Amino acid sequence: MFFYWLGIFSELPHVNNWRTIAIRKRRSSTSARVTVDPEYRINRRIRVREVRLISQDGTNHGVVPTNQALQMAEEAELDLVEVAPNANPPVCRIMDYGKFAYEKTKREREARKLQKQIEIKTLRLTPRTSDFHRDVYVSKAKKWLEEGKKVKFQVRFKAREITYPEIGQKTLEEIAELLSDIAEVEQAPKLEGWSMTLLLNPTV
Repeated sequence: MFFYWLGIFSELPHVNNWRTIAIRKRRSSTSARVTVDPEYRINRRIRVREVRLISQDGTNHGVVPTNQALQMAEEAELDLVEVAPNANPPVCRIMDYGKFAYEKTKREREARKLQKQIEIKTLRLTPRTSDFHRDVYVSKAKKWLEEGKKVKFQVRFKAREITYPEIGQKTLEEIAELLSDIAEVEQAPKLEGWSMTLLLNPTV
């Protein structure tokens, strides 16, 4: 009677699932610890009948049954990773998936740093800004430019001041000259509405 119930219990689906999970955990501790990128199928998630296999040392084994490729990965204590799913048959490589995922994440992080947008700082003046305050703004701009930031100088006109735009233009041209050793003019003084703008790009 005991063996009868044991036989029934072993045939239950959830018990078989437990057994499968135990086998997977014994296979590779690396895979168990790493979140699998949905872009890649690894190990038992590869459902095709056969794959084009590349071993961990770069050897091309040609087209082999998927079960054979999985066995080779298990014997090497590594993972079978589908690297070209759209090929016919898909290309798989034996590798340490944990190390592969880490290096991929590191490359993506470095790429994001390179794509980081340059910050633009804005300083506002008027046609009546004194030379002293202008020099203060130039000092601030110099610091930001040395940090790799762009700087926008904006002269705001009020009432009748707009009839003398050359005053604002002269101020901005003087600022560009004072900062010419560390910055280049990306946008020359340009009047837009009630404002004239100068944009400087760092060269350091």
